[in-house]
Amino acid sequence: MEPQHRIGTKEEWLAASRALLAEEKAHMRAGDELARKRRALPWVKVEKTYAFDTPQGRKTLADLFDGRSQLIVYHFMLGPDWQEGCVGCSFLSDHMTGIVTHLEHHDVSYVTVSHAPLVKIEAFKRRMGWTFPWVSSSGGDFNFDYHVSFTPEQLASKNAFYNFIEQDVGIDEQHGHSVFYKDENGDVYHTYSCYGRGDERFVGVYAHLDIAPKGRNEESNLTDWVRYHDRYEDEPQGGCPACG
Repeated sequence: MEPQHRIGTKEEWLAASRALLAEEKAHMRAGDELARKRRALPWVKVEKTYAFDTPQGRKTLADLFDGRSQLIVYHFMLGPDWQEGCVGCSFLSDHMTGIVTHLEHHDVSYVTVSHAPLVKIEAFKRRMGWTFPWVSSSGGDFNFDYHVSFTPEQLASKNAFYNFIEQDVGIDEQHGHSVFYKDENGDVYHTYSCYGRGDERFVGVYAHLDIAPKGRNEESNLTDWVRYHDRYEDEPQGGCPACG
């Protein structure tokens, strides 16, 4: 069905666009101020030594900086017993291959971390054709300490800590970003995390859909329409409980 919309003159469109531009500029300035406050958050020193399985062998969190002072970690939902990665995480990760090079040349390393074993990560990464670094936290506390993996007891209690509150997470893995800084002494600090819809800012497809006439055109969540990029001919698979 075609969308119903008011039809106006060029003069009406120009006047409305100028008014909208003023609001867009105010929104952008508000975003700049939020970014300043984000950078001003207190840092927390990482006291625990976390280790990860990587294609190059075992590495610590400090090693993942790869010679840079800043590290962005994406918590990708792929659990030990999962057969493939989360559709929503895959949607976001499709944006990253061309971006990582630019981050690395601006003193920022980017690493995706999942709770699944490395062999499962590597297989899914090959299928998707991704080239960004992706490591496994299997066997360690990293995912649990940064509140994106949950024990059976937490799930049963319906009272796990996610997105800064106690809640029923409904699934053993969740998504998010965590950011770290390493100083000249080699000490690592946790500077920022975001979860849930906080991850939307990293999905460039949404920025384009938001200026299109039909917008995002979603019924309940992104997996109303999003598929793995190699499965757009498949039948709908239902919503992802973490992608609302």
